[in-house]
Amino acid sequence: MSETESIDSADIRLLLAIRQCGTLAAAARQLGLTASAVSQRLQQLEQRLDTRLVDRTARKLQFSEEGALLCDRGIELVAQFDALHEDLRAQRRGLVGTLKINAPFGFGRRHLAPVVADFQRENPEVGVILTLTEQPLTNGTERYDVIVHIGELRASNLIGHLIAPNTRFVCASPALVRRFGEPQTPDELARLPCIVLQENDEDASLWQFSKGKTRLSVRVSSKLNCNDGDIVRRWACEGRGIILRSEWDVADDLRSGALRKLLPAWKALDADVIALTHHRSGLPRRTRDFMQYLQSRFRPLPPWRT
Repeated sequence: MSETESIDSADIRLLLAIRQCGTLAAAARQLGLTASAVSQRLQQLEQRLDTRLVDRTARKLQFSEEGALLCDRGIELVAQFDALHEDLRAQRRGLVGTLKINAPFGFGRRHLAPVVADFQRENPEVGVILTLTEQPLTNGTERYDVIVHIGELRASNLIGHLIAPNTRFVCASPALVRRFGEPQTPDELARLPCIVLQENDEDASLWQFSKGKTRLSVRVSSKLNCNDGDIVRRWACEGRGIILRSEWDVADDLRSGALRKLLPAWKALDADVIALTHHRSGLPRRTRDFMQYLQSRFRPLPPWRT
């Protein structure tokens, strides 16, 4: 590649900011530049490469095939460059920089927040931003270094790292069991009051079970639905209905007797806790060390199994 065709990490960052923000003005705000400066830098890059990268005439910015290629391939190169830079700094000063983490509300509050606080205390030069959301995988994943997810991971370019095993239990309060009787098979759930948690864009009222080689799906009916797992759990403890919840959420209630596990011979789908990163290698040292720290806090047994 000749000197006039060269590109560097700043060029890639410019394109990535434009793609993420959707407009030149928004990209300028993110980069701390004026809109005219961003437009000029983009024009200069296109002139050097003699290639149109972004179509600015459409109502919405459209990347050309070459522009999309630079973004898709360049994002990993930028990440590797940043990781190298952070490793060099860490050699001199220890862990530094900012770590951005996204996680679900319930798990984030109860189990992740203490781990994050302890990690930051042990690495005071690292700034940590923990964002809790209802749906971590639909909330701009490119803005985060680590995304904590619970359950099945659908098609994704993200790399999964197992944090802790976690299954799901069908539970109800003893009072509800006394009132309606205890179901013997999953099919009986269809006629019993259930509470449905809406999360991760899942078909929340379709509960799936297995017993040996037998697979069974049951469509439950519910007069109570919520997108907050803590509310769903509390409703169940009050005897309002049967729930299908992660063991990390109901383990304490099962121990105390506030909830009873139903259908012990049938197994619901597992919902392991995983951490997602954008790359398998080339991660900044602070991200690698946090991942190891996070895994160590949930091994050999996670707190809900101790």
